[in-house]
Amino acid sequence: MSLKSMKPLARAPLLHVSVQESLRAYVSDNGLKPGTLLPAESELANQLGVSRNSLREGIKALESLGVLESRRGVGIFVKAFSFEPLLDNLAYGLGGALRQIEEVIEIRRTLEVGLIGKTLEMIGDDDIAELRATVDRMRVHAERGQSFADEDQLFHTLLFRCQNNETLARLIDVFWLAFYKASDFVNLDNVDPVATWRDHAAIVDAIEARDVAEAQKRLDRHYDGISRVIAANKKSANVGGTQ
Repeated sequence: MSLKSMKPLARAPLLHVSVQESLRAYVSDNGLKPGTLLPAESELANQLGVSRNSLREGIKALESLGVLESRRGVGIFVKAFSFEPLLDNLAYGLGGALRQIEEVIEIRRTLEVGLIGKTLEMIGDDDIAELRATVDRMRVHAERGQSFADEDQLFHTLLFRCQNNETLARLIDVFWLAFYKASDFVNLDNVDPVATWRDHAAIVDAIEARDVAEAQKRLDRHYDGISRVIAANKKSANVGGTQ
């Protein structure tokens, strides 16, 4: 395969940033797929007109972003896209800022409520049965006063699995994990797990009945509950831009 060469850098300031941009452009311009081995460091540094140390700085930065992957003794590879670096940075970026967490939840709410109608057009009996079984496990935990984060995440994944939309599934995971990673910084415990279980059960009832309007209403109401958890924590902690 004939690859396009990178152009030497034209500007010196923020050299590590320039190296990153050029490496990104190199991957994009050549349509390199995940798993593709890049040329040796010496060749890349020569094409860019920079030292190998500067090149390595840029490579390390792109590794932290999940763009490239270095394998010792083998070389530098294009890495498959992943939301994980975004999740890690997003969680720490949110920190205790409940206002930003509220914004993330609102985006997720709009996304799920807007797409639940398509789910009702496509969902099969097997997926509905899995949703019901998941809700039953939620009930067991709720009646014991226990949280059920794993079942909750699975529930929302199952809601949209039938759409076979990989980007949607990843976005739901992003919003979900951002919320729970933020729990490392602020207390976002659910004070009423029974009410949350009932919210989920009502959503499944509406889906089983193939009632789009009711499913949208119940899903939207469920997010009201999440918003109340955040509001309660905001009031008690006075964090997240409320000062």
